[in-house]
Amino acid sequence: MPYTLRKMTLPHTLANQYAAFSSVETVALAGSRTSGNNDSSSDIDLYVYTREPLTLSQRSSIADNSMRREIDNSFWEPGDEWIDEQAGTAVDVMFRDPYWIEEQLQRVVIGHQASIGYSTCFWYNVLASVALFDRNAWFTELQNRFQVPYPAELRRAIIAKNYPLLRSNISSYLRQIEKALQRNDQVSVNHRTAALLASYFDILFAVNQQQHPGEKRLVQFAQQLCPKLPDNFAAQVQLITRLDPELIDLLHGLLDGLDDLLRREQLLPAASG
Repeated sequence: MPYTLRKMTLPHTLANQYAAFSSVETVALAGSRTSGNNDSSSDIDLYVYTREPLTLSQRSSIADNSMRREIDNSFWEPGDEWIDEQAGTAVDVMFRDPYWIEEQLQRVVIGHQASIGYSTCFWYNVLASVALFDRNAWFTELQNRFQVPYPAELRRAIIAKNYPLLRSNISSYLRQIEKALQRNDQVSVNHRTAALLASYFDILFAVNQQQHPGEKRLVQFAQQLCPKLPDNFAAQVQLITRLDPELIDLLHGLLDGLDDLLRREQLLPAASG
């Protein structure tokens, strides 16, 4: 199959392969390919909802046509990742229990339970997904059930939970950053700044009654989705998060040193060689 055609049809091909397993309820496409923000480097993000877990053998069989694959990643949600050899495209598959995602949405949308950052990400993810396979229309019904106006109670709960952490509490992020700067603790500054921004964006999306789109392209999403924004917010975020053009090289140097240390101590994981 030609490269470009394989790249275009790959999500549907994979969905059909997962659909062959009777425990698979739904295969949904999400991420940048459904938000309209994809580019040449965008992955294929698939969510496979199963009533019973697939075996590792079944999962490996789907990734058979790959130049590199990682089966049973469990760092975040259970998932598999690989690079399709013909399309040259990265595929990221996450496996979910249908009951689990229903509980997550129920907790937030109906129960109005906020989190520290990213409160409504699962809600956004489900509504923004496109079902490529939906055996019993379960996913379509789930989307319809939670295609509801943004609850005013949830909006207030997210702001109430995240706003004090910005700078009003004794242990607020801003106070922690100030202390870290005083002791020249740059790692702590970076860590707490990232946490501050997570709560900041959670508040911005809540103010605008928009579901939180996740970790990527947040300034772009805020500008697209949120009519109510602080003055000069994008420029201020850019100043706070200035990127060093040599960052990747610097990170390689940092990690090379760690690899050397682990080798000397004979602790380097085999897969990292």
